[in-house]
Order: sequence, then structure tokens, then C-alpha cells
Amino acid sequence: MTPIALTIAGSDSSGGAGIQADLKSFAALGVYGASVITALTAQNTKGVSGIHPVPADFVTAQIDAVFSDLAVGAVKIGMVAHPATIEAIAAVLKRWSPRHVVLDPVMVATSGDRLLAADAVDALRTKLIPLASVITPNLPEAAALLDAPIAESEAAVAQQGKRLLAMGCRAVLIKGGHGQGAESIDYLFDADHSITLAAPRIATKNTHGTGCSLSSAVAAGLAKGDDLETAVRNAKTWISAAIAAADRFAVGHGHGPVHHFHRFY
Repeated sequence: MTPIALTIAGSDSSGGAGIQADLKSFAALGVYGASVITALTAQNTKGVSGIHPVPADFVTAQIDAVFSDLAVGAVKIGMVAHPATIEAIAAVLKRWSPRHVVLDPVMVATSGDRLLAADAVDALRTKLIPLASVITPNLPEAAALLDAPIAESEAAVAQQGKRLLAMGCRAVLIKGGHGQGAESIDYLFDADHSITLAAPRIATKNTHGTGCSLSSAVAAGLAKGDDLETAVRNAKTWISAAIAAADRFAVGHGHGPVHHFHRFY
């Protein structure tokens, strides 16, 4: 059977993040991608100049259309923007009960522009996190979800991972791309285990869409039948190579995209 993954996220008009990055990630990893758009953004490598939310009832209609026809193996959720959108997604996913849900709590773009309304953070905590197989916050996002300082040590990351697990998700992947040091270290936590995944930190400004792409790569692995640890390890290896190859591109004048198809050209 063809592995299928669904992304529920915002559209990036410059093609480097959001829905576009998710679909590129799925395709690069051999998974058929479907998409539900939660918001349109006017965006490029230098920043976000406008956000136009899709009405919540139409987000529901898109999800119903996909699930009523396609055998979705995993769902990735990215930019959700507003409480009404979050509530609609939670309600429809409870109806369809997908086996795997990867939640990337997108709050701020690589450029620094805010993508999640302040009043939506609590809805994210209470409505979507409990439905997630795994959530994939970076260090600032983990801190924001917990109203805590950004973790600066492994012990602090572990403590935040436990607090996020207590919100009801089955696993937490805290991404270390915003950290310091020669290695970019991610931490995967579930109720029984913690795993550290390290890769050399790559000196490049072309990191637009990195978080979107990593969470989509995890969803792709789950859609193909991998267990979570395998999916995360493979996703980490793939995104590290995509970042390393990013400077092959000359796209835009700000934070350019990663090279999703580095294996092919």
C-alpha cells in the first residue's frame, strides 16, 4: 500500500516552509502527501508580511475530504494560528482517529515573525497536545508552552520534556537547533525513555523551514510503518544533510530554504 501522510499547516508563498516544505519532505522520503491549508501567508526568505486565516469550518471540510478517501498513515500539524482553527482540528481528528499525529507547535518563523496568536497558545496546550503521538518544539517553543525560561542545560531540557509529557502527548522531541556548541542536540522523551540525538552544527543562514521539514520527515517515517525512535533518527539524519546542502541554493536574500532533494540533485 502507498504510504500517505497529511499535513495540516499554513502555506508559505516563498515555498521554503509550511505546506510547501511538508510536501517536499514527504516526496523526498517516498511518501504521498496530502494537505489541508489553515492559513495563507505573504512570506519570503526575509519575513512574513501578512497572514490570512482559512475559516475553521473550511479547515474541517478539507480534513473530512482527505480522510473520507485517502488511507492516511500519519498526520503532521504545523501552523494553526487561532483558537477556532485549533478546536476544529481537534474535533475532526477525534472523529477520524489517525494512528499517528506529529504536532509541530509553530509559534515564530525563522525570520522572527510571530505565527501563533497569543490567545491560541492555551488552546494548543489543551486541545491538540493531548492528541499528539509526538510534539516537536524547538527550545524557545518548549519554553513558551511552559511559560518558562529557555533551557540552557541538558537537565533543564529533561525537566521541560517531562512537563510537556504531562500535558498528555505520548512523546516529546525537543529540537536543539537554537542551542549553542559544536553539535545540534535533539532530545526525545516518552514515559519510559530519553534519547539524545546529536549532529554537527552547520554554519549556514539557510535554515528556512527546518522545523517544518523535520516534523514532516518524522510523520513520513511513521506513515511508512517505522516506530517513533526509528522515524526520529532517520528524520534527524535527513534534515542534517538537507541543511548541509542548503548553500547549494541561491534563493532569496534572507534565510533561504534547506535542500529537501539533496539526495537527488
